[in-house]
Amino acid sequence: MQEYLITVESEYQGMRLDAFLASQTGEELSRSFIVRLIEKGGLSVNGLEETSKKIKIKGGDIIKLSVPEPEAIDVAAEDIPLDIVYEDEAVAVINKPRGMVVHPAPGNETGTMVNALLFHFKDLSSIGGKLRPGIVHRIDRDTSGLLMVAKNDIAHKSLSEQLKVHSITRVYDAVVYNSFRDDEGTVDAPIGRSKNNRFKMAVVPDGRRAVTHYKVVERLGNFTRIEARLETGRTHQIRVHMSHIRHPLLGDEVYGSAKKVMGAETQMLHAKVLGFVHPITGEYMEFKAPLPEHYVKVLDRLRKK
Repeated sequence: MQEYLITVESEYQGMRLDAFLASQTGEELSRSFIVRLIEKGGLSVNGLEETSKKIKIKGGDIIKLSVPEPEAIDVAAEDIPLDIVYEDEAVAVINKPRGMVVHPAPGNETGTMVNALLFHFKDLSSIGGKLRPGIVHRIDRDTSGLLMVAKNDIAHKSLSEQLKVHSITRVYDAVVYNSFRDDEGTVDAPIGRSKNNRFKMAVVPDGRRAVTHYKVVERLGNFTRIEARLETGRTHQIRVHMSHIRHPLLGDEVYGSAKKVMGAETQMLHAKVLGFVHPITGEYMEFKAPLPEHYVKVLDRLRKK
């Protein structure tokens, strides 16, 4: 059994318990899974067991969530459409849509990119185990864009080593709150688990080194469209770093505002450029993914405003 403590921040006051937990843990636990935990008595608020998903939370509430150890998951191939940008005998590049989880996890056992990969590809690397075949790196459920997939263990080891030495090109498009004084900059701040919510990441003194380079692409009144290039690749790095410098991502309920603004239903973040050295040929390859339709619509609204 794993236990997680979450301290409710004031801006979430009045939210339903299940909606709040889904917004804070959605990367790891689905809303339906959270509801089942609540109904089974796996949650307390301020030390008292709570079995109603409909209660309204208050700022300062301390929520303890008890998550049972995950059961063995039988990952099955599923005929889910994939936007395959590139494929050969060693690697593939996928343009992942927002809303798709990369690999199975509690409450997200089906409908993941891994389920789709098992259907579309005969061979995938085994280094990630049964739950993550072919998965070299991941992007968040609600982030769209490019992911590289290893089709054998040799390719997997090569790509993993490139990630380790920070030689992979990873460039994101993002829309953040507020205007920047300078047109470009760098955030060099260590990232680790938040002390107030173990599901979240935060800038912490004892975290792992994390470096994000950003450049202003478009100024949109109270918002700014930026290009963010990862030097390192920590969990939620861009989202955490932008929030840390007071430029949280538009639509990011976890690290930004809980309010829905300009029709942005999820964080405005898209992995638009991915480049790496091919594990077999040694050739540098670079791929680009156009901005998705939902992203363009929000940008259009911001430009008109």
